[in-house]
Amino acid sequence: MVGSANLNIMLKAARKAGRSLVKDFREVENLQVSMKGAGDFVSRADIAAQAILKEELMGARPTYGWLAEEEKAEIEGQDPTRRWIVDPLDGTTNFLHGLPHWSISIALEHKGQIVAGAVYDPAKDEMFFAEKGEGAWMNESRIRVSGRSRMIEALFATGLPFGGRSDLPATLQDLARLLPACAGVRRWGSAALDMAYVAAGRYDGFWERRLNQWDMAAGIVILREAGAFVEPINPDGDILTDGEVVCANGALFDSFAKIIRTV
Repeated sequence: MVGSANLNIMLKAARKAGRSLVKDFREVENLQVSMKGAGDFVSRADIAAQAILKEELMGARPTYGWLAEEEKAEIEGQDPTRRWIVDPLDGTTNFLHGLPHWSISIALEHKGQIVAGAVYDPAKDEMFFAEKGEGAWMNESRIRVSGRSRMIEALFATGLPFGGRSDLPATLQDLARLLPACAGVRRWGSAALDMAYVAAGRYDGFWERRLNQWDMAAGIVILREAGAFVEPINPDGDILTDGEVVCANGALFDSFAKIIRTV
């Protein structure tokens, strides 16, 4: 695919930051004897990756706004209609434990709409990306959502609340309703990759609460360009504002969303 100049900037930035993170990832196993030491190291790796992304993206488009996980405050751009939304390391806990499943997420917002997104898995060298109206891709291949239409054959993904988060009861209730009706639920620890995997047909659907904008922004456009239905869990809400999302292929969405939205 020959993408726009903005998309090519995003892909180049993701790959450059990915090389930095892969190098640091190889050192993680040497730090497992000290949880604090490993945690501090991963935090530095995260911040270093964000610095690379910021240099590449803002260097190429200095008038755009900037919203990123490791930034203390959003940067308002001279161009108020465009904003980068960035997560330099989605799946930090996996990274910390030496699990090769984490990603870089970059989205471009224009007039309140996500118009381009890239989710890069450096450990597997898989780049998921899309531009509005141009389809969704993984490396050189066009991707589409799965064709499954029966809930009992469908595989779903989510994130499980940790550390005593208040959304644990709701998620446990979701699982109690969903597990008897489907082929399984996976929790792999990177929401951005979960969304990309739905777009690629690896999962049939995904839902999660209490996400941040940078966790979801790139995934939203990739999913929609791959043919997925993507909505807030609250039908009257907003995905990025509320931090809640439910998505699936068209054949499964209504049945899946009904289960997740049941109170």
